[in-house]
Amino acid sequence: MSDTHHKPGVHEVYLVQRNLKLDSLDARQATAIAQEIEPLLGVDSVALDPATRRLEIAYDASVLQLEQIEAIVRRYGSDLDQSWWNRFKEGWYRFTDQNVQDNARHEPWCCSKIPPRK
Repeated sequence: MSDTHHKPGVHEVYLVQRNLKLDSLDARQATAIAQEIEPLLGVDSVALDPATRRLEIAYDASVLQLEQIEAIVRRYGSDLDQSWWNRFKEGWYRFTDQNVQDNARHEPWCCSKIPPRK
């Protein structure tokens, strides 16, 4: 067991950290976006730097997905940067978020039993 303390609703096993660059961001937008993301269930930490336009967020991927965070960012007139590296990371983040969510919902079965039919 680690000594790290997380917010309620965040499971350390499913915790992921994401670093993305935003397209356009000023101080007012950064404050509004951070204030809306912070209380979401599953969010452990949020940091937005308007100078570098970086969004750094840690969240429980079994509860929250990157699409939900992107929707909030777009609601305030910003978007994810469209550089090839940022698009690559975004695709990778979506893939791993889906894997974490699928693994969290998976019910293991014993090897001496017949697997459940779906």
